[in-house]
Amino acid sequence: MTQQPATRSIPVSEAHRWRAYWICAGVAALTILDLSKVNVGLPSIEAAFDASATQLQLIVAGYVLTFGLTLVPSGRIGDQRSRKTLFVVGLSLFLVTSLVAALAPNITVLLVARLLQGVAAGIQMPQVLGIIQELFRGPERGKAFGLFGAVIGLATAFGPTLGGLMIAIGGPEDGWRGIFLINVPLVIIALVLAIWFLPVTRRPSKEPLSLDPVGLGLFAVTVLALMWPFLFTTGSPSDNPARWWVLVIFVLALTAFLAWEQRYAASGRQPLVPLTLFRVASFRNGISLASVYFAAMPSMFLLTTLYLQDGLGLEAVYAGMVSIGFALVSALSSWVGGTLVNRLGRPLVVGGLVLLLIGIGLLVLVAITTPAAVTPWAMAGAMAIAGAGGGLVVSPNQTLTLMDIPVRQGGLAGSVGQLGQRIGTAIGTAVTLSLFYSTIYRESGGDPDLEVYHHAYGYGMLAVAVLVAAAFAIGVADLGSRRRRRASDDDDEEPDVRPTS
Repeated sequence: MTQQPATRSIPVSEAHRWRAYWICAGVAALTILDLSKVNVGLPSIEAAFDASATQLQLIVAGYVLTFGLTLVPSGRIGDQRSRKTLFVVGLSLFLVTSLVAALAPNITVLLVARLLQGVAAGIQMPQVLGIIQELFRGPERGKAFGLFGAVIGLATAFGPTLGGLMIAIGGPEDGWRGIFLINVPLVIIALVLAIWFLPVTRRPSKEPLSLDPVGLGLFAVTVLALMWPFLFTTGSPSDNPARWWVLVIFVLALTAFLAWEQRYAASGRQPLVPLTLFRVASFRNGISLASVYFAAMPSMFLLTTLYLQDGLGLEAVYAGMVSIGFALVSALSSWVGGTLVNRLGRPLVVGGLVLLLIGIGLLVLVAITTPAAVTPWAMAGAMAIAGAGGGLVVSPNQTLTLMDIPVRQGGLAGSVGQLGQRIGTAIGTAVTLSLFYSTIYRESGGDPDLEVYHHAYGYGMLAVAVLVAAAFAIGVADLGSRRRRRASDDDDEEPDVRPTS
């Protein structure tokens, strides 16, 4: 495996360790919060700027896309230089872009601000993961990631409620601005805490930075080509059928990317995505499972809030509250999962995915069958069941994914993992929203009734269920692989008891 330029660890006291942990967890929550709380603002943004379905998709997927593309290079720079410095740089950019988004005079400025906001999130998130992996080892790491998963789960599920509250305060026309404006005081507080209290955990390497700009460019083309046809699928007769030919570019770009990464690594340099990391089975399977899972979950929240607002006419703040049950239950189950993962391992994650699938099925069932006045309450109950499963997936899977990765590669490996999650989210969002909006246009011509929204929500959630089922299949395959490796290790340790002549 190609080695990262050497850095040296700096011991950190127990008090400083947990102080740094909570600063990191808080900033991670801010970046994830900005994904989920924007969901409830989409109808308001659409009304304010007469935004198209494609522009609305880009507000969500564009943030996630630039987030993902920035993760690996910034994770590598943090590993080789100063994680604290990158942390502060990312936070500062997040502050500026949040303010620009809040004051955006038109949809173009808002889209540019969201793309740059994703870059800021991509700079700071790898430093969060690298610092946490640096500070905690062994069983403690499972507990730390369990708490981390609880915080992320709360941020993901409370985001729509916070976004809805901002719209309620600011009004239906300008309330969406508060979704971005609230970031300003929160980020300023985080910046002060990070500058004064975040410890320096590694001494920087004196070797030149090892980056891979060509690999990054090829990867960007690969992901964008995959997302492109879905971003421009609205169900309108004006949709250009030639958009699907862009998938040919995707195949060519992916082939070129893999070939370049192998050649770049063979030359002794560090590629954008170290393919050698994927030789570690626990990492490979964990990354695959997380990528598919995160293609599904943000889409589930987004589709549900859109259905409640557009289909049932629920106010944004109440639509956001439907996910509170998911937040509370997933936070608890995530903490439990973090404490049990070292004992139970992969079966814990597989069980969580089963619970999640049950919750998704119930969400669609109650949306279609219950009276409109009862539907939000019934969906809140289904969300709580899904949350119990979701909490048993994220933090235990994070621990299992990184357990065999050397600490010196913690930031890079964590960045590759986050890259898979963010790209999965971007693609999943593009696919599910295209199904939702195209169904509405196809069945109603732009003037839908509740039955049309039932169909649109059902098709979108079917895609979510398929993605979660794929994550379940990966989990089962990984479980079998781990059992076979354990059996092989046990056979290797058996003494030779053959009789001597």
